[in-house]
Amino acid sequence: MYRSQFCSFILCVIFSFSACAQSGVTDGEPIAFKFGYQKGSGAELINSPTTYKSGSFGFDFNTEGAVAFEENTLLAKESVYFSIELPEGNYKIDIELGSEKTSSVNTIKAESRRIMVSEESCQTGETVAKSFVVNLRSIRINNDDVVRLKDREKAQLNWDDKLTLEFSKGTAVRSIKITPVNSVVTLFLAGDSTVTDQDLEPWASWGQMIPQYFNDQIVVANYASSGASLSSFKWRKRLDKILSVIKEGDFLMIEFGHNDEKQKGEGKGPWLHYTDLLTEYATKAREKGATPILLTPTQRRHFNEEGKLKDTHGDFPPAMRKVAGKLNIPLIDLTKMTTVLYETWRDDVSRKAFVQYPANTFPGQNKKLEDNTHFNMFGAHEIALCVLSTLQQMETGVEKYISIKINYNPEKSNSYKDWTLPMSPRFEATKPDGN
Repeated sequence: MYRSQFCSFILCVIFSFSACAQSGVTDGEPIAFKFGYQKGSGAELINSPTTYKSGSFGFDFNTEGAVAFEENTLLAKESVYFSIELPEGNYKIDIELGSEKTSSVNTIKAESRRIMVSEESCQTGETVAKSFVVNLRSIRINNDDVVRLKDREKAQLNWDDKLTLEFSKGTAVRSIKITPVNSVVTLFLAGDSTVTDQDLEPWASWGQMIPQYFNDQIVVANYASSGASLSSFKWRKRLDKILSVIKEGDFLMIEFGHNDEKQKGEGKGPWLHYTDLLTEYATKAREKGATPILLTPTQRRHFNEEGKLKDTHGDFPPAMRKVAGKLNIPLIDLTKMTTVLYETWRDDVSRKAFVQYPANTFPGQNKKLEDNTHFNMFGAHEIALCVLSTLQQMETGVEKYISIKINYNPEKSNSYKDWTLPMSPRFEATKPDGN
């Protein structure tokens, strides 16, 4: 397929996705790419480091130089970003991995560093097929309103007009097929910086770690935002955006508290505004036929002299527990689980799970990073396991979409020494909002 034909093809995909959304048809027309020098593939053949341009596809963020081609494969010598302009919607991604000439360890991230495939090993000559669904979004709400993004969010991959896949160093990709899917179940996330898809290293959150553990019958749509409280999330129209697209059979996971507890004044507090807004979020989700799930806030890493965590959340976790009990809403008690997790690690080991690095660990970082609220990828992954293992013990309906059995005990966590997931090359030293 030539590039001029491809542009016409993109228009067809946009039209077909809109049509299937109106008619209830599950899938739209797929877009297919093959890499290397395969012949007669019936797909867009890519065997040169084509730079991404708006309205088309190609290698993004100046990573063309990290691309190498074999006869049937793209090899990532360093992290490689591949982007394609697509409209808002959910897309099933079918990827073939593997090289004829070498073994490979394959990691794929989507959009703002959502982990979709984690260190999948392929032997020389072996082909492994992986399938997952990626949510793309825009700021538009029913064509008559918009999400009020913060300035820092406007440049993030979650909010641009394209699908971006990152292939970490050592990944070998044979082909990609991208298919619009309309009827897939959606797991929406509403929360703060401990939940959101952190766009840049070394920051990470549990919400961007969980997609790798779900099958291709569900998609994670993470609308959480750094610095958000229940009230600011609503004011910025993020709740309105979710309610405009959530449907019967979907799920809404809600974790707030870190920033709500900073709000002072009349009507504020855990038993007033916080309780009222939790009730509103859950009730509106149920009115749409969706299932709300509440999560108490993750702990901060603040130890006393006895090695126990200081209670910084006050009555906010108890207030959420009361709302869950009163309205019969499923509850994941992350406050309790992360208390056990951090106290088991104790002070020194727990630092390995947070963004705590000496100066000059990363390019351009001339000051040490010492954050007791935000996780690195290892810490975010441990908390994701807390969330997923609890979901598997509940009967919300989400559990049937988790692809593997997860037995996780926060008293017997994984070791940082064994953590090998590749970092992304895009980095910032500025802390996320809400620290």
